[in-house]
Amino acid sequence: MIGRLNHVGIATPSIEKSIAVYRDLLGATRIGERFALPEQGVWVCFVDLPNSQIELIEPYGDASPIHGFLAKNPAGGQHHVCFEVPDIIAARDAMRAKGATVLGTGEPRIGAHGVPVIFVHPRDMGGVLVELMAEPVH
Repeated sequence: MIGRLNHVGIATPSIEKSIAVYRDLLGATRIGERFALPEQGVWVCFVDLPNSQIELIEPYGDASPIHGFLAKNPAGGQHHVCFEVPDIIAARDAMRAKGATVLGTGEPRIGAHGVPVIFVHPRDMGGVLVELMAEPVH
């Protein structure tokens, strides 16, 4: 079921400051524009790497789920890892059948790459929040 690592999500209080870290300290040259996903309560910006991406996520609005993470980690930090799967519904059903908790309603929602995603609870994934996303059209 598990496919390619698509991205590592990094929660940040400031996407602009985080961009500077990836650009100025690490030499990243392919950095996308910041855009809003109000239905998920986040601002997003992708840093393209040769083999994956970093997804910078900043709170959008007072109800953003990122506020809780940043309250515990004020400087930000690794929020989740995202793997591609060929069939998001089959992946969701397999996770549930194996006893893992799929967050929210369990119904996939459209993620930052424009394809359906689900999140699996960290307690079932070795302490890591895992996002599973349908394979994007490349």
